[in-house]
Amino acid sequence: MKKNQIDIITMGCSKNLVDSELLMKQFEANGYDCVHDSEAPEGEIAVINTCGFIETAKEESINTILEFVNRKENGQLRQLYVMGCLSQRYKEELEKEIPEVDKFYGKFNFKQLISDLGKAEIPSCDGRRHLTTPPHYAYIKIAEGCDRHCAYCAIPLITGKHRSRKMDDILQEVAELAANGVKEFQIIEQELTYYGIDLDGKHHITELISRMADIPGVEWIRLHYAYPNQFPLDLLDVIREKPQVCKYLDVALQHVSDNMLSRMRRHVTKQETMDFIRALREKVPGLHIRTTLMVGFPGETEEDFNELMEFVRWARFERMALSLTHTRKVHTANSTMRTTFQRI
Repeated sequence: MKKNQIDIITMGCSKNLVDSELLMKQFEANGYDCVHDSEAPEGEIAVINTCGFIETAKEESINTILEFVNRKENGQLRQLYVMGCLSQRYKEELEKEIPEVDKFYGKFNFKQLISDLGKAEIPSCDGRRHLTTPPHYAYIKIAEGCDRHCAYCAIPLITGKHRSRKMDDILQEVAELAANGVKEFQIIEQELTYYGIDLDGKHHITELISRMADIPGVEWIRLHYAYPNQFPLDLLDVIREKPQVCKYLDVALQHVSDNMLSRMRRHVTKQETMDFIRALREKVPGLHIRTTLMVGFPGETEEDFNELMEFVRWARFERMALSLTHTRKVHTANSTMRTTFQRI
């Protein structure tokens, strides 16, 4: 057990990773040595940043907490703290079931841990991070929360309403990182294209990305987690015209049949989805589209499933992920869908 070392373990998505990096910067400014996701943790303090999105992620987070509880009981760890989405959603239950954890923090109050350790938050480090990614790229989180309320998603329950960061703060962060050698910027939030709506009712993602591309040292900008409904099509002009913006878009469609889109509360139709894909291909030649599709959602019929496969054949996505639920013959669906993909 190394004195004054804090082991940070990050579960889940890149948005959680940004939170861990913010916390690490504050810890280091207070004299701690921080180690991230070590295979052999040796610190006297451990902080686990949890995920609470899907069942497998919850299970992994719980198992990790219990693993560190065991280390604490064996004298290999002095203090154990838990933060993030899982404890935001299930704080009272976790406190009752795992009392060995010294304190649970939610998604947004984790910096309180600094004062709980008898230290002070350092103003000069506010908004700055200890990057855990390779030095050539960094994630840039431009907002928190989501207003979409899709039927299958717990994110609004965990993170609340959409809250955009100030544009000047984001651009300053990018400029500082670029000056320190970061070349590629992965732009993330739960719903990228919604950026700015909460500030004045208007989309500002196009302006943000355009201004970001003009910052000296920025060579690549990659856009993640867009939404097909009310997509600001002027963003496609920036993707096409700014060489710093990669011809890449990560947009989760989930399904295409009107029956399933309605059940999932996606607020978009099949025709609108197909028109959207056509617009992407026409306005940005060579665009690489990544999407996620979901099969097995309650109410899905064989006709819905076959309609989705036909859509995949038509759309010819460059990258695609498949999410399965247990409410239908998902193994058969998985096999059928994968066979279809291999033929495309």
